[in-house]
Amino acid sequence: MRSFNYSGTELDLFSLAENWKGYWANNIKKFLGKNVLEVGAGIGSNTKALSKNKECEWTALEPDLAFCRKMQDDQARGNLPSYVSIQNGTIEKVIRKKLFDTILYIDVLEHIEDDILELVTAQFCLKVGGRIVIVAPAHNFLFTPFDKKIGHYRRYDKKMLRKVVPDNCSIEQLKYLDSVGLLASLANKLILNSDSPTEKQILFWDRFLVNSSIFLDRLIKFSLGKSIICIIRKDF
Repeated sequence: MRSFNYSGTELDLFSLAENWKGYWANNIKKFLGKNVLEVGAGIGSNTKALSKNKECEWTALEPDLAFCRKMQDDQARGNLPSYVSIQNGTIEKVIRKKLFDTILYIDVLEHIEDDILELVTAQFCLKVGGRIVIVAPAHNFLFTPFDKKIGHYRRYDKKMLRKVVPDNCSIEQLKYLDSVGLLASLANKLILNSDSPTEKQILFWDRFLVNSSIFLDRLIKFSLGKSIICIIRKDF
């Protein structure tokens, strides 16, 4: 298992974005099976938002040992469901040990240098008919010093995601979210080009822009956005 220590602080900052978390979660929850592997679970914010079914089996896989310990502390305090299994490591740790209904990459795949190999490995851990669910930042023209600072190798568009789908899989859904946020991100890149958003910026985006995007995204049929959702189904 390769060692990993995460240096970013945006997980705590973006955990404040409750409207945004609820928005993308509502768009993927119907694709979640009963046996879920969450790759790159971080500090457990997404785990808490998604793991609502007491009948499910949920594995939170995180390469940063300090984050695993934080999730364990939260679980001991009752802030993380007891049925969540917390494991330190990467996808290689679970390959051929267990097959899952769903494998999640929530703001994770952009941190992995060899994304093609990652998804090929992931599909070996997936049941036939199961799904890989990806939520990722969209569009390389929005790449900023902040992306570089927190270890992003890329941002994705539809063409890029189609290229990384394993041969025995197909795309079930591919769409953009947060069209208003895209405009704000573009303004940030062209004017501020900041390497770190402030708490005030995060809260303004979450409380005002996300709600506008929920309306506009449907109107433009999810054709624009600063984030992208990809649902990949294992066919055989």
